[in-house]
Amino acid sequence: MPTSMPGAAMLRQAFQRFSITASPSTASSTSYNTSSSAVAPRRLTRTFSARPAMASSSIRPAIAARTPSSFLQHHMRRPFSATAAVQGTWLEPQLDRRKRMMKGRPRVATGGSAKGTTVVWGDYGLRMYDHHRRISAKQLKVAEDTIKQRLRGQKYRLYKRVNCNVGVFVSGNEMRMGKGKGSFDHWAARVAVNRVVFELRGAIHEQVARDAFRLAGNKLPGQYEFVKKGDAPVVGITKMENGLTLEDLKRPWKAAADVPAVEEASSGPAASAPPA
Repeated sequence: MPTSMPGAAMLRQAFQRFSITASPSTASSTSYNTSSSAVAPRRLTRTFSARPAMASSSIRPAIAARTPSSFLQHHMRRPFSATAAVQGTWLEPQLDRRKRMMKGRPRVATGGSAKGTTVVWGDYGLRMYDHHRRISAKQLKVAEDTIKQRLRGQKYRLYKRVNCNVGVFVSGNEMRMGKGKGSFDHWAARVAVNRVVFELRGAIHEQVARDAFRLAGNKLPGQYEFVKKGDAPVVGITKMENGLTLEDLKRPWKAAADVPAVEEASSGPAASAPPA
């Protein structure tokens, strides 16, 4: 091909020299036929095949059989706690300490609920009866160690009815107002009034259990009382004993007095005589 030919003529001659035609092919392959007067015809064939899928037998049966519901029921099961259950121990949950929490107030039932005020799992219990408050994990740990030290060498089981799931944040002493909430200090539990904190079950005498709970109550803030299984529940601050029922509490204190209707006399204005 002469080099002095213009560019358009060179492109036209190149297209006439090389002709590309598609030959019939199957569904799984595509063929291209390139023919030229100077170059021998050549056939290019490319086959497209799908990637083999992963066999279902490679999945381990143990992972396939485990469901999220059964996993949560196994690791987050705490049926005897009166507070919210979270992963971790009853004194230190697996929660993010950097997430700030509000101080809040303990939930006190006002609709007639007596949940958490009776002994459920053990034979004896320790119940707080003065006022709701927030108890730290360190105080609960000291009370637990006191009970274990008093009952050393005996066969028993101790149940904890509260769970430390509230983070306490402090900003230090002599700090000016503002500048954020502060840093994490310790975990605590919100305990409502008349809630059972500890329960005890085993082959122990009642006087020994009373003495153990007395020592534990001295280590905790507030006032506590010794309760046994079968004692009356408490609604608010009222014990449901001596035949008292929930319907009696919902009844008003004073019955509404029947006030008779006063009939208004429709008499006209009386004409008074003018003074003499």
